[in-house]
Amino acid sequence: MRRREFLKLAGVAAIPFSWPAFAEGGLPVVAVLLSNPADQARDRIDAIRKGMQEAGLAEGVNYAFALRFAEGVFNRLPGLAQELAALKPRVIVAGGAAVPVVHEVLPDLPMVFTGYADDPIKNGFAESYAHPGGSATGNVLNALGGDEALTRKRLGLLKELVPDVQRVGFLSTVIGTLAARELNALRGVAGEFGCEIVHYATENIDDIEPMLRRGDGWDALYISGGPLLYTNIARVAPIVMACRKPTIGPYPEWGRAGLLITYATDLLDGYRRAGIYAARIFGGENPGDLPIEQASKFTLVINGRTAKQLGINVPMSLLAMADEVIE
Repeated sequence: MRRREFLKLAGVAAIPFSWPAFAEGGLPVVAVLLSNPADQARDRIDAIRKGMQEAGLAEGVNYAFALRFAEGVFNRLPGLAQELAALKPRVIVAGGAAVPVVHEVLPDLPMVFTGYADDPIKNGFAESYAHPGGSATGNVLNALGGDEALTRKRLGLLKELVPDVQRVGFLSTVIGTLAARELNALRGVAGEFGCEIVHYATENIDDIEPMLRRGDGWDALYISGGPLLYTNIARVAPIVMACRKPTIGPYPEWGRAGLLITYATDLLDGYRRAGIYAARIFGGENPGDLPIEQASKFTLVINGRTAKQLGINVPMSLLAMADEVIE
C-alpha cells in the first residue's frame, strides 16, 4: 500500500506494511505511540524494530506493529492511546510526551517508555529504577550524574568553540517540569564557565522570532529539549539560525537542521533498547521486573557549515570527538 493511500485511510495511524499483517494474519500487536510527525519518527520505528529483532522477534512473522503519531499536536495523544488500546496490544512503546499520557489513560497496559527526560519514580510510573514493580518500565534520557552533568558538558563544548561567550540565552517552552530542571541545571553550572543565563520562555512558536529579536544581548543560545520545540524543528531552526549567533541543542536533529553543536544521550539507542524490552514483555516477562535503564551512549554533532558561516574554527580535537560533522 502506498504511503499516501495509507495515510488517507488511517490518518495518524500505523505504518502501511504492518497493518495488513495484523488485519489479515491475526498476528499479536505491538503498539507504538509517539508525539512526533510520522516522517520525523521513521528512524525511531526502525530502532524499535531493530531491538525486537535482536531479541529474536521479526515483524510480520511474530508480531505486527500498530503505530500512532500525534503529528506534534499533543492533545491528540489520549484519543490515539485509546485507539491503540482497542487493538488489545500485548505491549505499548511510548516515546517522549506520549509517556505520561499512556500512564494516565492506560495504566494497566504493559508499557515500555523511551525518549523520556523526566523522573519516572517521582511521576508514579515505578517504585524504583531497579524494581519498577508496576506495569511500566523502559529507559530515560537522563544519564548518571543527572541534568547538571549533561549541561556542564554542553556548556564546556560551547566555550571550547566560542571562548568569549558570556550571556547564554535559554530557549524553552513556558516552565514545566523539564524546562525547570534544565534552567536550574544551567544556572547551577554557568558560573563555572563565566556565563550568565537569560531565559526566554514561550507557549507559541510564532512568538520566538520577536522574542529573540528584542532579547537582552545574548551571545549564544541553548535550546531546550522540550517536545514543543523538538517537534517543530523545521520552523524553529531557521528562526534561530537567522540570529547568526552560536547555538547549542540537545538532539542530533538540531545539529542537522543548522545548530552549531549538539550533545545528547543517543535517542535512537534508547528506542532500540525499548524494542528489546518490548520483545521480552511480548514473550511473557513482567515489566515490573525489568530495571529502568539510564542512558549510557552519547552523540556529538558539529555543524561545520554553520561554524564556517559564523567564522568559527573548530579545533581538530573536537572534530575527532564528533560522531557526526555536517559539511
